[in-house]
Amino acid sequence: MSVGLQRLRDEPDMLRRATADKGEDAGVVDRALDLDARRRDLLATGDALKAERNDASRKIGEAVRSGADPNGIQVAELKVASTRVAALVTGIDAELATVQAALDDAMLRIPNPADPDVPVGGEEANVIVRTWGDPLPRDQRRPHWELAEELGMIDNVRGAKITGSGWPVYLGAGSNLQRALIGWFLDVHTRESGMTEVWPPVLVNADSARGTGQIPDKEDQMYVATRDDLYLIPTAEVPVTNLHRDEILEAGALPIRYAAYSASFRREAGAAGRDTRGILRVHQFDKVEMVSFVRPGESEAELEWLTERAEALLQRLGLAYRVLLMATREMGFVQARKYDLEVWAPGVERWLEVSSVSNFRDYQARRMAIRHRADAAGKPQLVHTLNGSALALPRTVAAIIETYQQPDGSIVIPDVLRPYFGDRERIGPA
Repeated sequence: MSVGLQRLRDEPDMLRRATADKGEDAGVVDRALDLDARRRDLLATGDALKAERNDASRKIGEAVRSGADPNGIQVAELKVASTRVAALVTGIDAELATVQAALDDAMLRIPNPADPDVPVGGEEANVIVRTWGDPLPRDQRRPHWELAEELGMIDNVRGAKITGSGWPVYLGAGSNLQRALIGWFLDVHTRESGMTEVWPPVLVNADSARGTGQIPDKEDQMYVATRDDLYLIPTAEVPVTNLHRDEILEAGALPIRYAAYSASFRREAGAAGRDTRGILRVHQFDKVEMVSFVRPGESEAELEWLTERAEALLQRLGLAYRVLLMATREMGFVQARKYDLEVWAPGVERWLEVSSVSNFRDYQARRMAIRHRADAAGKPQLVHTLNGSALALPRTVAAIIETYQQPDGSIVIPDVLRPYFGDRERIGPA
């Protein structure tokens, strides 16, 4: 369950409204309420029948031990009655299992309500929170795919031959740029921000995908290894958040902050025919992810802190960007609040999303039973989970190529990445 049964019972109107605000079917709230009511009826009926069965068994035992027939009731009649009640209990238990499974599924389909101040609507309702840097004019700048192909950095044609459209191959300086960004991101997060580095699996089981909200909401967007019932991850958030599934974190353990690199996989990339040139929408991409586990009262401040960590990378790369507070239908099924960071790419004259930073509050923790103790003797409470990309590579790479390209066709390497290039200053023709 994600929102919790008590909240379903206490705040159904709010949940209907919040579900509709996210563009989901609000009828799922009523289905869950009906199933919850039926479940409680079955539990009450089952308890009454079990009490009747236990009473009959007690009377049979007493009659057998005494060698008499108490209250004028024959032992055989008591056994018949006990058998009848036992059959009714079996039927009740079977229906209860079916109703419970349906209720669990319905609860998983109720999205996390957005924070009260999140704007309601779609893309048009997103709010620009702040900007940094001056977006460069296009002038004579070329789109990243032209320059990357010319410099032998990215080969989409051979990638399509090997796998299919949307599976680029990085070569030479393009591969070096990927490795440099990943290494630098992880170095900053671990050495400067104190995060613990994680190198997670790229395949997860269904429980892990369900825990973070990928299923049942996004299963059509994930690649599935059907023989083993495993899913290729769309982000390192999935395995890293599941590190503490079914755990009680002891007092003093929080906050826990991780930084993880992983390859990420998404089936829907480019499916609508948009952004199929270059590397703006691809099926496999690299990303460094931040994941935090915090006390409930600290998640709002943690969201701002994580966002600042992602912004600092863009600032040190010298890339103009903006921060958007995402509206309800743009923020996703499981987020309570989400910021998107969009970087300016002058070669295509567009803002490109390179990071999403989200607060899930206790929604994921409830699914995964991740709890903590406020003190050594305290009762376990749900933690709050957060995550953020810092950063996703394809569009960051595109923005670097388009921002730092020179009239002679070379690309200036940002200062912070030069140590990863042997102190080279430029990427030029091979």
